Amino acid sequence: MATAEKRKPVFVKVEELKPGTAGHNLTVKVVNSKAVPVPKPRRAPMSLSQRPVRPARIAECLVGDDTGSIVFTARNEQVDLMTPGTTVILRNAKIDMFKGSMRLAVDKWGRIEVAEPANFVVQENNNLSLVEYELVTVQG
Repeated sequence: MATAEKRKPVFVKVEELKPGTAGHNLTVKVVNSKAVPVPKPRRAPMSLSQRPVRPARIAECLVGDDTGSIVFTARNEQVDLMTPGTTVILRNAKIDMFKGSMRLAVDKWGRIEVAEPANFVVQENNNLSLVEYELVTVQG
């Protein structure tokens, strides 16, 4: 059996992102980050073995590159990495749809790495999260 050669990751630009796609690698700059209030989980009867569940932390961050910007949904420890002005590499990111618009996210199969500061200016005029998509069902 031949050993599989590691493929070099293919990096895409923000403007190339499309609804329903995944597996994206991008280098983006964080423009801003807003914490999203998360409803408190209802109290369930607690057994001795259960630890209290820490409430999830979510932040909506505007990220982008020189081709466009998009809202990135950061969860829990990702929130700490997504500070404005930071350049990050998103590995295996996916597009989630939220109220008809695209959001970028990295789940447990992906990774966020803080990178060297990039020397591009984020193109905020082309915010892909402001484009509304209509769900169209195709009749077979």
